[in-house]
Amino acid sequence: MKLQDYLSSLKDSSPPEPSSLYLKALWREKSGDWQAAHKIVQEIEDPLAAWVHAYLHRREGDQGTRLSLWT
Repeated sequence: MKLQDYLSSLKDSSPPEPSSLYLKALWREKSGDWQAAHKIVQEIEDPLAAWVHAYLHRREGDQGTRLSLWT
């Protein structure tokens, strides 16, 4: 699947198939459902899921965590 096709799928009600769990999580976040995206990657324990999880928290703007690191 080409990137443009993937991005066009954001108007659909679910991610295109076949998609990996990582792509499904990113699709959910991009389509505005951060909670669903977070739930998907939180249940996977591998380095790529950890990367996507970190990305989601950066997109969320995890203010509480960021402030607690510097105070």
